[in-house]
Amino acid sequence: MRPSGGSVRHDLTLLTSDDLDRFASGFHYRLWECLGSHVLDSAGGRGTLFAVWAPGARAVEVIGDFNGWLPGRNPLELRGSSGIWEGFVPGARAGDLYKYRVVSAKGGKVRQKADPMARRSEVPPQTASVVTEDRFRWSDEEWMAGRARRNSLRSAISIYEVHLGSWRTPLDGRRWFGYREIAGPLADYVTDACFTHVELLPVMEHPFYGSWGYQVTGYFTPTARYGSPEDLKHLIDHLHRCGIGVILDWVPSHFPTDPHGPGLFDGSHLYEHPDPMLGFHPDWNSYIFNYGREEVRSFLGSNALYWLEEYHADGLRVDAVASMLYRDYSRAEGEWTPNELGGRENLEAVEFLRRLNAEAHLRYPDVMMIAEESTAWPMVSRPVENGGLGFGLKWDMGWMHDILEYLAKDPAQRRYHHSDLTFRQLYAFTENFVLPFSHDEVVHGKGSLWTRMAGDGRKKMANLRLLFGCMYAQPGKKLLFMGGEFGQRREWDHESTLDWQLLGDPAHEGIRRWLRDLNRLYRSEPALHELDCESAGFEWVAPDDHLQSVISFLRRSRDGREAFLIVCNFSPVVRRDYRVGVPWEGAWRERLNSDAAEYGGAGFGNLGRVETDPHPFHGRASSLSLTLPPLSAIFLQGQEARVG
Repeated sequence: MRPSGGSVRHDLTLLTSDDLDRFASGFHYRLWECLGSHVLDSAGGRGTLFAVWAPGARAVEVIGDFNGWLPGRNPLELRGSSGIWEGFVPGARAGDLYKYRVVSAKGGKVRQKADPMARRSEVPPQTASVVTEDRFRWSDEEWMAGRARRNSLRSAISIYEVHLGSWRTPLDGRRWFGYREIAGPLADYVTDACFTHVELLPVMEHPFYGSWGYQVTGYFTPTARYGSPEDLKHLIDHLHRCGIGVILDWVPSHFPTDPHGPGLFDGSHLYEHPDPMLGFHPDWNSYIFNYGREEVRSFLGSNALYWLEEYHADGLRVDAVASMLYRDYSRAEGEWTPNELGGRENLEAVEFLRRLNAEAHLRYPDVMMIAEESTAWPMVSRPVENGGLGFGLKWDMGWMHDILEYLAKDPAQRRYHHSDLTFRQLYAFTENFVLPFSHDEVVHGKGSLWTRMAGDGRKKMANLRLLFGCMYAQPGKKLLFMGGEFGQRREWDHESTLDWQLLGDPAHEGIRRWLRDLNRLYRSEPALHELDCESAGFEWVAPDDHLQSVISFLRRSRDGREAFLIVCNFSPVVRRDYRVGVPWEGAWRERLNSDAAEYGGAGFGNLGRVETDPHPFHGRASSLSLTLPPLSAIFLQGQEARVG
């Protein structure tokens, strides 16, 4: 370790008085530009400027490679009453490891802390921060210029959710691939599967690999397990150049208690709420941010915008929003305190989310802010100015649970649970929904999606194809966790790769082809996506055929001239001469059939097209006589006849 290049200087700063005011008022959204570590040139030579918020400290100094990790060499100076300590260390350079040595004002306890604003960190289990300089040059101009169209609510959005460490693993004994290594294979695979976006489980630095990234200590730091910040930018840049959007999971709901992390940073409850009923999460044994503290709002708001700005993320999926909204979330009576109005809502968290979403959409109107929110909180995906939380999309957890429970039932029992298929349409357009089959559905003893389907192996495959067909037919954007697209049989394990060898089995290869073709049709046909979030795009034909376990409905294009008839048969019986009323006479093309032989089915169907006959049915003048394959979804396309 080399000695310090000289004593700390306090005459250099990146913090203006305006920065300090905005930070203290909760409206600073670019803190990464003035806090943390920054390599600078000064009259005395090159070095690094350090700045950290620690208002409860008696003293703060920076220790690291540049001073032999010895205390007393590089103390920082308090900037007025702001609570920010800063100083310039000559000779400290990019690549140097460092931490802050923080002495509490109360009790004088000494803590060594990683930098909450660090932009790079050591590879876990090591915990030091790393001085870094950004030298990356983006080449995704074409993607960024056209992003608004790709992220529009009227565009096809089909998301492939990925845990980078276990999607594929090396054969040479290494534990995982790096960001750069995985960029090409991931882009090729997603392109072939026709997904529009990739969603990455949290890539922010997390000490416990088994948390999958949901226990974050380095909020501004990509996990070093897979490489450097530039390596992650390369991955995103490559995906963009291949026409694939990137959504990042973001966790502002809680953070772990690891001693190097933000918790008790200066000996006080700085980032976390001091009241354990508001500041500690019983489900995850984690701290909860103090959403009412303005500096914390600046920290979290800056962090969200950091990933949108510096990493060109096309959206953030905000984790565990319900846990932020309710003071009594996962708490028994007596374990929570009401708000100032006597209610259970966390008013400070609500205000934070509204502020954040308004600012994100103001600065980046072409990005998606997506809420994982599992309750009936109203207007989650409605604009702040209209009284909403301001998200663009919300996960539909209710539909996901209903249909998985339904398809786990023996087909003989399904007629008694038909409302599980139809209930969604009572609320389907109250929010802008994503239909998610996420990682949460294939862990903690739940088994895989394949495992959860009723029946033997062949029927499980048919039910799984039916599940995906129903998902793509429903209004709403789509999300599927990796492995589901080829019918992974075992529960997901973050320590091992997906079971890619299953693609050698024709049944699993059939599932993969079915997902690919669903994505292709969904993306290419406006009637299946452009009114995903508008009631004009959906119309029941027959929601009430519970005796035969069949539902049928229409998806319409915006101009009303084109429609898809989707018929789903949830029984293992071939239904011949099944009559369905349709809006237009003429030929209806069978575009997709989940029972086709190429997908692993038995090959029942309608030979590619069906002509209407003048048999009134379902209140319509014309109808079709269909063959419904067992446990199947079929997509038939019709078009209004044009006069002249």
